[in-house]
Amino acid sequence: MRAAVSIGLTGLTDAATLGALAPRIERLGFDALWINDVPGGDSLAGLRVAAAATERLGLATGVIPLDRRPAASLDLAGLPAERTTIGIGSGGARHPLALVEAGVATLRSMTDAAVAVGALGPRMRRLAAEQADAVLLNWLTPAAAAEAMTELRRDAGARTVRGVLYVRTIAEEPARAALEQEASRYGSFPSYAANFERLGFRAIDATLADATGLARFDVVDEIVLRAITPGGSLAELERFVEETAGWR
Repeated sequence: MRAAVSIGLTGLTDAATLGALAPRIERLGFDALWINDVPGGDSLAGLRVAAAATERLGLATGVIPLDRRPAASLDLAGLPAERTTIGIGSGGARHPLALVEAGVATLRSMTDAAVAVGALGPRMRRLAAEQADAVLLNWLTPAAAAEAMTELRRDAGARTVRGVLYVRTIAEEPARAALEQEASRYGSFPSYAANFERLGFRAIDATLADATGLARFDVVDEIVLRAITPGGSLAELERFVEETAGWR
């Protein structure tokens, strides 16, 4: 079975753009819209805009750092639980596993929405396999993603846990500079730099720039095409979703 394909946007995407773009994403047949949660950008507020403008599109956060936004503080009003996934991560917490485990439990008491855990290393992936509905993988090559999925299936046992992979993607050559800048930025983060060194590839090696490359990532349950465009304008994002819709 082929992986579902979704769109990922930054949490800084404004409401007007989300309101215009979400129905197009739904019409083009993408599985879901994932919105990053970043300082200055509220993923849940963005998803409420998308929810109001769509009927079937999946809605997901990728991911909310619990060291900055505790699970109990999250406002989930206006989000239809049956098509929502709350993605959480540890951020820069000193005790990441304990924080995320408690966060999963808190969300279970708050909502019937699915819960995804952002996981960089094997211990967090194991926690996701044992307690969450999905694991959100990030900055992995197809080979590394396949290995992570093998570990996920082993750790999940009889549980059904979806493997979702964020892939930074461009659909036009003028966006390449922005893609390279994004890869360089993540490569400078100590935790990611250590992970890249351990896995033996560079951040840019885990990105996508054409339709033929998409098939190589078809080792997970869902591929999130994290849209990288030159300036993040509505027109650029519309071109991105129209172009990548034809890649599947």
